[in-house]
Amino acid sequence: MTNSLYENTVALIDAANAEDPRMDTVDGKSVPRELLYGQRMAEMIGRYAPEADDVMKLAVRGQHIQRWKTPRSSYPMTREGYLAWRTGLYKFHAETVGQLMKQAGWDDASIERARQAVGKRALKVNPDTQMLEDVTDLCFIEHYMLEFAGQHAEYSEEKWLDIVRKTWKKMSPRAHEFALSGKLKLPAPLVPLITKAVTGA
Repeated sequence: MTNSLYENTVALIDAANAEDPRMDTVDGKSVPRELLYGQRMAEMIGRYAPEADDVMKLAVRGQHIQRWKTPRSSYPMTREGYLAWRTGLYKFHAETVGQLMKQAGWDDASIERARQAVGKRALKVNPDTQMLEDVTDLCFIEHYMLEFAGQHAEYSEEKWLDIVRKTWKKMSPRAHEFALSGKLKLPAPLVPLITKAVTGA
C-alpha cells in the first residue's frame, strides 16, 4: 500500500476523532480527547513495535474512534451493563475503522484484519489483537493510570493491585519486558504499587 493511502486514512480517523466535544489539556493547549488518545496510541506503537505495518498502525490509531458517541450511561450501571457497553464499543469501533478504510480504498483483507484487531477478537491467539492490546495497556499505564487513580481515590491498595495485575495479565511477555525496561514512562507515584503488583515485592 502507498504512503498516501495510509496518510489519507489517518486523516479520516483524526478528523472523526477531532469532533470529540470533550477536551483534554496538553502543554496548555486544549485537544479533543479521542484525537489525543489516537495520537498517543500511534506514538506508543512507534516505540513499542516500530516494525508494525500500516494496517496495525491504523487499528491502533482508531481503537477508540468516536467513543463519546456511546457513553457509559447509555447502558445499565451494573457489571452486566458495563460488559455490554464494552462489547458494543468494540463492535462500533471496529465497524467505524473498517468503513473509513473502505472509504479510503483499502482492500477487503486489510480491512478485515483491522476490524478483527479493533474488535478485540481472539486475544492471545491473533497476533494483531495481542499487539493492539499491548499498545493499549502500555498507553494506559504511561498516560492514564495516574488520572484513573485520582478518580478512584477510594480504592484500597488490594483493589489497585488487582487492577494492575489484570492489566498485566492481558499483556504479552514482550510488553512486560518493554514496560520494565525503562522505555515506558511509568507514573512515578504509582511505581511502588506497579512493582508490587507485578513482582510480588
